[in-house]
Amino acid sequence: MPIEMPDGLPFSVDTWTAKSGRKRHHFLTHAHLDHLQGFVANSSHPVYATPITKRLTMLQFPQVKEELFVEVEVGETVLVRDLEGSFSVTVLDANHCPGAAMFFFEGEFGNILHTGDCRLSSECLKKLPIRYMAMKGSETRLDYLFLDCTFGRCPFFIPSKDSAIQQVISCIWKHPNAPVIHLACDYLGHEEILIQLNRTFGAKIFVDKIKFPQCFMSLSLTAPEILTEDPSSRFQVCEAFPRLGARAKAGIAEARTRVEPGSVFIRPSAMRYAIGEEDDCSGLERDDSGVWRVCFSTHSSREELEWALKLLRPRWVVSTTPVCLAAELDYVKNHCSLEALATGDGPIWRLLGRMAEQAVAAPLTLFGKARAVEEKRGGEEVDVGFSKGFNPGLRRLYRSMNVPVPRPLPSLSELLDGSRRSRSGL
Repeated sequence: MPIEMPDGLPFSVDTWTAKSGRKRHHFLTHAHLDHLQGFVANSSHPVYATPITKRLTMLQFPQVKEELFVEVEVGETVLVRDLEGSFSVTVLDANHCPGAAMFFFEGEFGNILHTGDCRLSSECLKKLPIRYMAMKGSETRLDYLFLDCTFGRCPFFIPSKDSAIQQVISCIWKHPNAPVIHLACDYLGHEEILIQLNRTFGAKIFVDKIKFPQCFMSLSLTAPEILTEDPSSRFQVCEAFPRLGARAKAGIAEARTRVEPGSVFIRPSAMRYAIGEEDDCSGLERDDSGVWRVCFSTHSSREELEWALKLLRPRWVVSTTPVCLAAELDYVKNHCSLEALATGDGPIWRLLGRMAEQAVAAPLTLFGKARAVEEKRGGEEVDVGFSKGFNPGLRRLYRSMNVPVPRPLPSLSELLDGSRRSRSGL
């Protein structure tokens, strides 16, 4: 579930709530439903999105008018005029699904990269703004990174997309007599697999446009030449949930009864491995129901996240997937701390200062509240981050920073005042 952008920013990304509706500009990274919750009720012009994302969104919500959107292309930089100062937005390929984009914002608020959902492979990283990479002697830094940390807790190696697709191809080659290849590729983001299978085997793929309208449209927009409306085609897209295993087991049993080669069922997905059901995602495997499992991920592995962070060197990182916190990543532990921010200056510090002022009731700030509670309890250790005694604004601030709260520390206002005094020589 995407998170709200800080109040000090004039735009929202992938959130469609009453609060985000009060923003003046809105950005949609891609057309997965978890990034469109509340879209019909709370979206307002302008919504910036790629043409494919716009088309897929309108397919899911026919009542939405085309005039709501402003189309932006990957690789394009647009200037957004705003009452508080214009800012630029560069659209970058997110390597996630058709139409998926990352947005790079530059303005008086500093520079911010919002990845949406992404797979930060080496090829994807090469397309990021080079001036913010870790070049020798470069002092330019990325201020704020909103990062997809979906698999940030997964300790296993996740193969590249190309490697996973080759495993699918290998599985099909090993079953030359299978009458039908059932591909559980109905999820937006699996199109790369289907395109490569068409190139390898020269066969068109049947996608039922009634059952899988989004898959059919995304392929119609990106690779219409691979589609067929012939339901007898050997390659067919099937649904992954809820009965793939039962369907595979029944089909294999029926083929054995008839003493015929059985159909092949292939499920490309990383979720089974990420949640710990399997601990080896390096190769092809067959589960108890007869489904061939391939670890295909449209999200970054932990290794890819760490590598990207070393290249981008952001001053502050926020996970867009709260279940997996950015604070668990090694780079964030070592380079993103409140103490480091307290000694710096610039747009990112001002933004965090505004967040604190809006979220915490005067006169106590985040750490002032923590210290007061600690004094009240006679020095007893207090779990600040999860105290139910704090007001909702304070808890929202803590969650938005995604970092353990150190204790004891001066209040946020004291840190800010101290930083100003040190720079002015007082």
